[in-house]
Amino acid sequence: MTNNFTSVTPAVQVKQLNYSIHDKKILEEVSLSVSKGKIVGLIGPNGSGKTTLLKHIYRALPVDKQTVFIHGNEIESLSYRDSAREITVLRQEHGSDFSYTVLEMVLMGRAPYHRFLERDTSTDKKCAFKALQRVGMEHAADRLYSNLSGGEKQRVLIARSLAQEADILLLDEPTNHLDIHYQWAIMETICELNKTVLAVFHELNLACAFCDILFVLDRHRIVCHGTPKEVCTKKRLSEVFKIDADVLISEDDTPHIVYRRAVF
Repeated sequence: MTNNFTSVTPAVQVKQLNYSIHDKKILEEVSLSVSKGKIVGLIGPNGSGKTTLLKHIYRALPVDKQTVFIHGNEIESLSYRDSAREITVLRQEHGSDFSYTVLEMVLMGRAPYHRFLERDTSTDKKCAFKALQRVGMEHAADRLYSNLSGGEKQRVLIARSLAQEADILLLDEPTNHLDIHYQWAIMETICELNKTVLAVFHELNLACAFCDILFVLDRHRIVCHGTPKEVCTKKRLSEVFKIDADVLISEDDTPHIVYRRAVF
């Protein structure tokens, strides 16, 4: 498996990204491509650079010129407002002390379309309410966000991303700390959005079930990419994730990993 790029312009493309903190390498010669409308997963052990890679794409960290491209355009050529109209980010929220209503949280997704201090319009509110309907949370519009369950909060954050009306959705472990029902329910909702998705996963079976392509980061590099069946082999799970596991393949070619023991 090689990092060859197709002639169709990818929605997201990263070329030879390097990043270090002082003398410590975090990312080294990282390249990847995400086709429009596909769900692509980033997997790898802790500390391999997955979240750092996402941060470069959504501009939380600076990148060298001609390294990150959005729909073929160098990201540095886009204003922050324009890039926010192209890319939305969904992270696991750890705090619960928001004094905002659910509707106010979703309206924050409309910020890229406002001038400084401009108030929400009736169009913004209609867009936000429609987004809440899409995730089944319209009944909670006037509730405090802080009073919601973990799964409900994540559905509200998906609605905020929908209200942003961006084509590209970046997910940084959005199902972390959620029970199995909400992990699958949230990923099913995301799949129904018909967005271009690049997501960091720790749960490999979740990644295998929902991703078209997986990229594996290990020791700061992309070591392979391909379909879940191509990537999640018994040998690679042992080499990269240090786990002895059996890999069962379903009728639709989806791998299911049965963990046995840690490898030292």
